[in-house]
Amino acid sequence: MLIVSIVFAGLAHAEPTSCHTVRMSDIGWTDVTATTALTSQLLRRLGYTPTTTVLSVPVTFASMKNKDVDVFLGNWMPAQEANRRSFLQDGSIEVVRANLLGAKYTLATLSTAHDAGLRDFADIARFGAALKHTLYGLEAGNDGNRHVLGMIKQNSFSLGKFKLLESSEQGMLAEVERADRYKLPIVFLAWDPHPMNKRFPIRYLSGGDAVFGPNFGGATIYTNVRAGYLSECPNLGRLLRNLSFSLTVENEIMDSILNDHQQPEVAAAAWLAANPAAVIPWFAGVSTVDGRPALNASGHAAASSPADHGASGFEQRITRHKIPLGDSVARAIEFIKSHGTWLFEGISVVIRGGVDGVTAALRAVPSWLLILGAALLAWLLRRSIGLAAFVLLALLFIMNQGYWDATIETLSLVLVAALVSTLIGVPTGIAAAHHPRFYASLRPILDLMQTLPTFVYLIPTLVLFGLGVVPGLISTVIFALPAPIRLTHLGVSSVPRPLLEAGEAFGATRMQLLWKVELPSAAPTIIAGITQCIMLSLSMVVIAALVGAGGLGAPVVRALNSVQVGMGFEAGFAIVLLAIVLDRITRPRGKRKA
Repeated sequence: MLIVSIVFAGLAHAEPTSCHTVRMSDIGWTDVTATTALTSQLLRRLGYTPTTTVLSVPVTFASMKNKDVDVFLGNWMPAQEANRRSFLQDGSIEVVRANLLGAKYTLATLSTAHDAGLRDFADIARFGAALKHTLYGLEAGNDGNRHVLGMIKQNSFSLGKFKLLESSEQGMLAEVERADRYKLPIVFLAWDPHPMNKRFPIRYLSGGDAVFGPNFGGATIYTNVRAGYLSECPNLGRLLRNLSFSLTVENEIMDSILNDHQQPEVAAAAWLAANPAAVIPWFAGVSTVDGRPALNASGHAAASSPADHGASGFEQRITRHKIPLGDSVARAIEFIKSHGTWLFEGISVVIRGGVDGVTAALRAVPSWLLILGAALLAWLLRRSIGLAAFVLLALLFIMNQGYWDATIETLSLVLVAALVSTLIGVPTGIAAAHHPRFYASLRPILDLMQTLPTFVYLIPTLVLFGLGVVPGLISTVIFALPAPIRLTHLGVSSVPRPLLEAGEAFGATRMQLLWKVELPSAAPTIIAGITQCIMLSLSMVVIAALVGAGGLGAPVVRALNSVQVGMGFEAGFAIVLLAIVLDRITRPRGKRKA
């Protein structure tokens, strides 16, 4: 009877089934990733099933309000005050405790610029030309970005002429690495804890107290939960109230993630294995999911690694002998970056100059004249008053919504990408049509270019070329290039044999056959390929914005990350209108319906 009583006493303190799965948000900052992974390991030791979703800060709070996220360990204050305020006021989230003290978050530069006099927010404008009037931020919608955009909008510290390049933590740090290598001035968002503080000679700028807070944006990081979670899941509440971290702990785990290229869960498990005593204060008064004391059960749970969790013996054996594909590619990219700097810098100059030149040319034309010219071009090509009127009204509507400059940037990127894809794709398609073996070897490459996730293109191009329009354009060309190659090959290889025989009978050379027989016959198909190339290029506009390409993709990404439905719909509708205009103007005449 005594044993039965003990069992029932333990079960009485077990968590409800609804608490067994713990849904956490990771905002993509490595420090938040580290603490979230560490907490996931602790939860697994207790028998819970943690799940982590990568979300922006505003989306995180909105998801907690909707009860789609339970726990958020990365509430940086006071930087996220504006994001958190309304949710705290309406009672949809609860603040558990501060889990880290002594952090900071503000604008920073590197020692080279700092030694040259760039030491304060008030000095940034004076270095505007050297900085190319560009500041580097994190993902669109980030709270730090919002502070910087506010300074630009209000012309604080004379920053009205500056622009903010939004991307991601790793995208921003790639640009910092480039600036450090070439001793270039740069101003970017930086924070501590983070291994960047050891990797680069970072100097935090003074004078930003009114924007980021005193003591170089001195911050405290809090644990938040959705409303009612602590009472629903009291055992988890005890764990979350116990959890606090240190700068040393976070830096050690982040170092394993960033420099040793370990998965966050693996890095967290390794740290716990090396620091077994760390769980003692965290597990004080905490039970396992079935009600047993956590400290008595944690030793057994620690024996399994995250890689082994939920995996069969066969899967574990296969995983232990992992083929180092990712590491090999990473080393290859690092080798190329180290030994081909001059080549990539040259390519960057050419591409950036081309896109900037087209953008400058379009902006040099008065907007009203450019709109009328587009409408006139539509009428000349299609002889349709309706189409000309649509083009006129569509462009006026885009201007009315405030997206004219972004549309010009997007149009420049699309035009240059389509031109490059056409100049490469059409000759390649012709060669493929004339040499079947060449096309047979080319086809797997084209399949790979069309099926590989487009985000994968951004990773090596970002590392090799840095943030901005260059990686965006190169990724766009890779994605769009198969269309003109395939359709040019189809058009040329489908030229009727009697036409070719007639040309040969009249003594035409191979070049004459190409220009006077094959290309005219294949023209509709080739033009269709170019039109499809333009549409594919335009479809990349949002993805290219993730690496700082700007244009209409930037407000879409910003709206997504900050849950601004109105802005997202406006920018998205502008992209749709631009796509319709380009499609109607460039599509083959034979496909146009009356």
